Amino acid sequence: MNTQAIKAALRTFPYGVYLLGTEHAGETRVATVTWVTQASFSPPLVVMGVKKTGRTFGLLKHSRKFSLSVLETGQKEIAFAFFKTAEVVGGAASGFAFETARAGVPLLSRALAWLEGRVLHIDETGDHAVVIGQVTAAAQKREGLPLTLAELGLKYGG
Repeated sequence: MNTQAIKAALRTFPYGVYLLGTEHAGETRVATVTWVTQASFSPPLVVMGVKKTGRTFGLLKHSRKFSLSVLETGQKEIAFAFFKTAEVVGGAASGFAFETARAGVPLLSRALAWLEGRVLHIDETGDHAVVIGQVTAAAQKREGLPLTLAELGLKYGG
């Protein structure tokens, strides 16, 4: 297996930038994630690669509910603020405002769009867990372009 070739090929994939949110037993957390894609129309499913060592993942495993806030081009400061998981307290985290969805998960007030859902399956085979979630609610708040890893000048793949 040529690991350098695999790494180079995987780094050609385009990745969006999202905030993954969850809540369990009164604790609400948000973290930046980039490995996200739609996987089904009916039912609407998303697949996320989530770092297993973070507090957000621990809560997600227990709560089985999540939000994804889609960041917009130009929202670099938000993406960088949540590369380290942060707790949402009093409707804010790291200086940014959050709303609470029906299921109690956090939604970034300035998000381009958001999804709310429930976890159907978690596979912990790799260093990141593969999380399959069913979308239960969503909204596009305005027209715009999503933020990408390329805009951040980062590579997280391979």
